[in-house]
Amino acid sequence: MINKKQSDIIYGARAIIESLRAGKEIEKILLQKGLQNDLLKALKLEAGQRKIPLQQVPVEKLKKFNSRNHQGALAFISPIEFSEIETVIDQCYASGKDPFIVICDRVTDIRNFGAIARTAECVGADAIVMASKGNASINYDAVKTSAGALHHIPVCRVPNLKTTIQYLKDSGLTIVAATEKTNDMLYEQSLTGPIALVLGSEEDGISEAYLKLCDQRVRIPLKGEIESLNVSVSAGIILYEILRQKEKAS
Repeated sequence: MINKKQSDIIYGARAIIESLRAGKEIEKILLQKGLQNDLLKALKLEAGQRKIPLQQVPVEKLKKFNSRNHQGALAFISPIEFSEIETVIDQCYASGKDPFIVICDRVTDIRNFGAIARTAECVGADAIVMASKGNASINYDAVKTSAGALHHIPVCRVPNLKTTIQYLKDSGLTIVAATEKTNDMLYEQSLTGPIALVLGSEEDGISEAYLKLCDQRVRIPLKGEIESLNVSVSAGIILYEILRQKEKAS
């Protein structure tokens, strides 16, 4: 089922280009697979310069949104304004604050993402970082699920999560992975100072390439028969432990 309101969608390459140039915040763009023309080339260039996700899809998918002439392209308007992670980190250090970042690796369930955003905002995290592709869409449902938190916490959409994690390491942040692939229990670890918490996919956790970049791995104690917690529940437990330690150290 398509849950997009028609008013949230821009149809046609030319209209999308003009919207981009006018500063409209775009969540993502869908392009008709196999279709090529000068307008679509110009659209790809504009979107690439603004780091907006592009997805090639069959024409049947475009038709599901509306019967009007989409000219091979449509764009979803974002309900939030995205931030640059470099700006967030600079502002934290300039104000004398230790950066506190939440990184989502392929968290695709919109309810989980909204719940994570809500908790991150409540604990005072400075930003949520996510890759341009492979995560839940930042749409009006996400804002509703977050109880409006996505209007209050910066969201940084990055083209390469591995490069961004390395940038955060180089900026002095300790990268902490929430993972079952460790014997290090959460409550036995030091989680103060500049810190970024990495949360992984609901299906298979954090990508191995990102795990290798992490400075610490933490595991939540489990005493029952179930082997794992929902990612948003895990996020809440760990984020509040980080907050507890930060307040105790201050």
